Amino acid sequence: MIFELKETEQAAPLFDGWQETMIWSCLQGVMGKLYADSDREPAFAMALLGDFCFLAGKPDRELILYQPKPYWRDFMIVVPENAEWAGLIEECCGEHAVRVTRYAMKKEPQVFDREKLRAITDSLSDGYALKMIDEPLFWHCQKYAWCRDWTAQYDDYAAFQRYGLGVAVMKDGEPVSGASSYSGYRGGIEIEIDTREDYRRRGLAAICGAKLILECIDRGWYPSWDAQNLWSVALAEKLGYHFDYEYTAYEVRKESV
Repeated sequence: MIFELKETEQAAPLFDGWQETMIWSCLQGVMGKLYADSDREPAFAMALLGDFCFLAGKPDRELILYQPKPYWRDFMIVVPENAEWAGLIEECCGEHAVRVTRYAMKKEPQVFDREKLRAITDSLSDGYALKMIDEPLFWHCQKYAWCRDWTAQYDDYAAFQRYGLGVAVMKDGEPVSGASSYSGYRGGIEIEIDTREDYRRRGLAAICGAKLILECIDRGWYPSWDAQNLWSVALAEKLGYHFDYEYTAYEVRKESV
């Protein structure tokens, strides 16, 4: 039987060593959900936040097939702890689980060059403006699919003020690029960067990313970066991050079960 963990610290040993801030968000009870087979000494657990699902402990078919409502979405990125979990995902989900490679960046709080980041921020061309995400912009960006993830994981603006932070590049009063917190935890955020399709390849992602990192440094927060692709790795490295390792994930569609 699978059920939601209310005392989230019970799952901490299963996720020991994982450097995923979304798992930390779940364990801290800040955001996300944890599911397991026991509330005392769970053998396996699932951390669920937004589009992401992390599986740890003893591989279990029931947990993979479990889709708690309303937190399980039509499209999920499922990250297995090891090859045994990965094989079970493929067995249970078949063609609906697409194996992908993601790229972890090192978590080095002291690595950032403030002057370099300021220089990138100051390179913003005339006609554009940088704007921190305030309450009107918080709700405004949720209307558009391309920038919804800047704030979508937060129940309201009060939660975003406490555990989130974001900046947008504005053009004629509308956001065209931005860097924000996909999720937050006590001590930092997980960065989400998006640029509207007709404004890409203009350096805007680097500019808003640099600004967000500077804002995090000023708050004493760590701006964690996990890369979906090699373009994201290159952007992260431009801003001061260092590549750590590749890892396997699965893009799972709801039709899989």
